Amino acid sequence: MSTAIPTGKVTLTVAGSENSGTTKALAAAFEKLHPNVTVDYKYTDVNDYNTSLNLTLSSDDAPDLALLNMIGTTVKANLVRDLDPYAAAYRWNASVPSTELDQWRADTDGKRLGSGHLWAAPAGFSVVGVYYDKKLAAELGIAKPTTFAEFQADLVKAKAAGRLPIQLGNLAGHSSFVFQSIVDTADGAAKSTAWAYGVPGSSINTRGGTEGAQDLATWAKKGYTPAGANGTDLPGSVANFTKGQGLFLFDGSWDAAAINKAMPGNVGFFPLPGATVNSPATGIGTSVAYAIPAKAKHPDLAAAFLNFMGSTQAAQIEFGTGFMPVTHADTVKTPRGSVLGDVATAWAKIGQDNGLVPFFNNSTATMNTTLTSAGQELVGGKVTPAQYLAQLQADWQKGHQ
Repeated sequence: MSTAIPTGKVTLTVAGSENSGTTKALAAAFEKLHPNVTVDYKYTDVNDYNTSLNLTLSSDDAPDLALLNMIGTTVKANLVRDLDPYAAAYRWNASVPSTELDQWRADTDGKRLGSGHLWAAPAGFSVVGVYYDKKLAAELGIAKPTTFAEFQADLVKAKAAGRLPIQLGNLAGHSSFVFQSIVDTADGAAKSTAWAYGVPGSSINTRGGTEGAQDLATWAKKGYTPAGANGTDLPGSVANFTKGQGLFLFDGSWDAAAINKAMPGNVGFFPLPGATVNSPATGIGTSVAYAIPAKAKHPDLAAAFLNFMGSTQAAQIEFGTGFMPVTHADTVKTPRGSVLGDVATAWAKIGQDNGLVPFFNNSTATMNTTLTSAGQELVGGKVTPAQYLAQLQADWQKGHQ
């Protein structure tokens, strides 16, 4: 392997399903730095891409870089390269927070996630936090909460004033954002991540799991969430929030630009706070990540492009196209008064505290379905918090036995 860029004309082929413009913009910037390099990005619809990925990787015409939406069977089938040598050469372990890289680590059979060899490197992240309506908060005399107790007090204050405390769309199970955010802040990133990765002996029946399930059930029962939450999808809840229906909204950074456009200068964003002001910041998140296929013709150049994705220049490109930067989040420029500034600040703090936690939804092949159905039952008062947790743990046990 080498970290040198080839001197002659060379084409780097990249396969992926990312269509926000991030990869193309990164490619254009990389080409400008290295005029002898042409980056050929081949886009495929995500469903077709995932279905055909192993065939693409095993082909004699395999790309030099391939997006991984999940590790799947690519590692077990020896279709992608171990990136540990490149991580050492480019010092990714020092520059990228471990909680971000670890999402793409696995043992050699690809079953145990979160540890082992590095099989892909990130090109941008998304993160879930809490949006809040600044105008409504000001009317209620509420400042951005700095502890979970303050957040809970704000819910009570909003409800007493006749305003909806939390906007929620749960048709597709997005109450999991609320539940997991509480779990992560209560138990800490390490314990939540262990459960998400399927570490033997892990359980959702923790203090945080109990608090998260109980709070979600209680908030729904007290009317802190919309009565029709189970019949509203995430885009619908976002639209309702931007119309002033809700003080808070648990949602991802992917909606920041749209929310800011709908209510410019009137929306903020923060990671759900912990027990104290100094509690480590946590956030639910995952990344767009690329692997180097075993049959790549230009693996060293591919690694150089991956390394560029962690540069200061790339940070602004990633942020400007809807993703959190791999590194250097503190350098991105945002419009004055935009919620994007709050998102960037939150992302930097989460990275600094190693607080990024993988989505619980991806813990098993069926966990998203379980979180959706069980979450609707909990919000609808059909199951108890204990029964909700039992459903999640049973799915986890089946998926990791």
